[in-house]
Amino acid sequence: MAYVTIRISKNNSIEKKRKLVKAMTDALVSILDTKSESIIIHFEEIEREDWAVGGVLHYDKNSNKREDRDDRKDRDERDERKNW
Repeated sequence: MAYVTIRISKNNSIEKKRKLVKAMTDALVSILDTKSESIIIHFEEIEREDWAVGGVLHYDKNSNKREDRDDRKDRDERDERKNW
């Protein structure tokens, strides 16, 4: 029996997860000489604001894009409140 935890950032598509699970399972079955039913894979999805590389939060990378998104979100929320 093999228990594997894969930590990945959020927002990966279900199709990417399917491909990853298939590739990991195939590799473990081959290397461990076991059945696929003996492989358990668990995903831990991590928010971009919860990890950093080189002293910089991943959330802050491409900060211009993030700021643009935040500005749009703020405008949308203000517009939504006006509609109430």
